[in-house]
Amino acid sequence: MSTTAVERPFAPPESTEFVKAMTLTDATMLVAGSMIGSGIFIVSASIARTVESPFWLVAAWAITGIITLLGALAYGELAAMFPRAGGQYVFLRESLGPLTGFLYGWTLFVVIQTGTIAAVAVAFGRFLGVLWPAITPDLFTWFPRFSIAAPGGSIEFGLSPQRVVALLSVWALTWINVRGVREGKLVQTTFTMIKAAALVLLIVLGLTLGRNATALAANFGPGRFVGSAALTGAFVVAFGAALVGSLFSSDAWNNVTFAAAEVVNTKRNLPLALALGTGLVSLLYVSANLSYLAVLPLQGAKEGATVLARGIQFATQDRVATAVAEQIFGASGSSLMAAAILVSTFGCNNGLILAGARVYYAMARDGLFFRRAAELNVRRVPAVALTAQAIWTTLLCLTGTYSQLLNYVVCAALVFYVLTTIGLFVLRRTRPHAERPYRAIGYPFLPVLYIVLAGAVAVDLIVAAATRVQAVSGLALVLIGIPVYFWWRRPIPVPT
Repeated sequence: MSTTAVERPFAPPESTEFVKAMTLTDATMLVAGSMIGSGIFIVSASIARTVESPFWLVAAWAITGIITLLGALAYGELAAMFPRAGGQYVFLRESLGPLTGFLYGWTLFVVIQTGTIAAVAVAFGRFLGVLWPAITPDLFTWFPRFSIAAPGGSIEFGLSPQRVVALLSVWALTWINVRGVREGKLVQTTFTMIKAAALVLLIVLGLTLGRNATALAANFGPGRFVGSAALTGAFVVAFGAALVGSLFSSDAWNNVTFAAAEVVNTKRNLPLALALGTGLVSLLYVSANLSYLAVLPLQGAKEGATVLARGIQFATQDRVATAVAEQIFGASGSSLMAAAILVSTFGCNNGLILAGARVYYAMARDGLFFRRAAELNVRRVPAVALTAQAIWTTLLCLTGTYSQLLNYVVCAALVFYVLTTIGLFVLRRTRPHAERPYRAIGYPFLPVLYIVLAGAVAVDLIVAAATRVQAVSGLALVLIGIPVYFWWRRPIPVPT
C-alpha cells in the first residue's frame, strides 16, 4: 500500500450553525463584563507605589482608557467586515496572513486567555476565603507538589483549597456555556449589570458619604495632587511599566469579536458594543480611582518590611477597594467588598470562557487546532473547544504560574493589538472595494495614534528593568509558535 500527502485545508467556508442570540445589550455586557474582573479593586496600590502622585495615578487609568477606546474604534471596522467566529484571529489571518493569525491564537490558548481565566478563578477563590477562612492558599501535603526555577520566579505545582475553588468555578462556567449561548449570555449580562451597579455604588459612596477631610487635604491640597515627580526619562519608563496593571485590568475588550457569529445584526451591533463597553468601563475606572482618593490618602510609609502608614500605596494585600469599603462601612466593609468581587470575577470568567473557545473553533476549521474543536454540539456551541480550554486552564491553576505567565505576555498582547490595527491599513489598501458597514472613526489619525501609544508601551516594557525579563520571555513564547504552526500545516499522509 502506498501513501500520498495532501495539504490541510485552509479557511473553509464559515459555519452558519451558530445561534444568533446576543443583542446589542448582551454584546456590550460581554465587552464590559470581560474587562471588569478583580484588577480595578487591587492594582491601584502598585501603580500608586510607582507614580507616587494622585495626578499620575488618575492619569494612568485615563491614558489606559484612551488607548483602549482608540483600539476599540479601530477594531469596529474589522469586526463589521468579518463578523465571524474567531474575531481578532480572523482579522490577523485576513490582513497579515495565516501565520500571524495562528501565532495570536497559539498565544491566546497557551496563556493569554487561559492564563487570565486561571488568574481570575484563583482571585475568586482568594476572596471567597475572606468570607470562608477555611479556603486558604496553603498547598495540600497529600497532593504532588514541586517547584521549578523559571525566568521571573519559580513555578510551583500543587493544589490548595483556593485552587480547588478556582477549578470548580472554571468547570461550572464551562458546563453552563456547553449548554448553549443563551445560557452563557444570561449569566454574562446578569453578572455584569450587578457588578457594574456595585462599582457605581462604591464610587458614589466614596465621593459622598465616605469623603475624608484628611485624604482630601493629602491628595488634593496645594501642591499635593500633581506631586513632585519630574518628567525625566526614568520616570517615563517607570510610568509605562506601571501601566501594566491598568492595561490588563482593561483587557479582554476584544473578546466580543470572538463570538461575532452569535451577535444579532452583527455589522451594526459589534462596533457599537465595542465603543459603548470600553467607554463605560474606562469612565468607571477613572471615577473609581477618584473615589479612592476621596477616601484614602495616596501616600503610605514603609520602613523595611514594616508598613507605618497604609493609604492607597500599602493597602492590606493591595486591596484598595476593600480598604475604602472598610472606611465607609467599618469592619463589615471587608465582607461586602469580598462579595462584590466574587460577583465581578465570576462574571468576568464567564465572558472569557464563552469567547475564547470561538477562536480555537475558528483555528480548527483552518486545520490549525484539534479537528474535533471545529465541531458544534447539539446546542450549537463549540463544546470540544470549551473543554480543551478548561483542561489547559486546569493545568495552569495547578502550576500556580498564571500571574507569572500573564507578565510574560503583556508585551506580546500589545504587539498583537498593534499588528491587528496595522492590518486595518493593509486591508484598506488590498481590499479597497470590500464592504465596510462601519468605517473607523478618525481614520487614519486615530488608528495611527493607537499604534503609537500601544507600541510605545510595548517598547517601554522591554526597556524597563522591572519588566524586561517577562517581556522578552513573552515574545519568545510567541516565537515558539512558529514551528508549531508548520507542524500543524504539515501534509497528511493518506493511503492510496
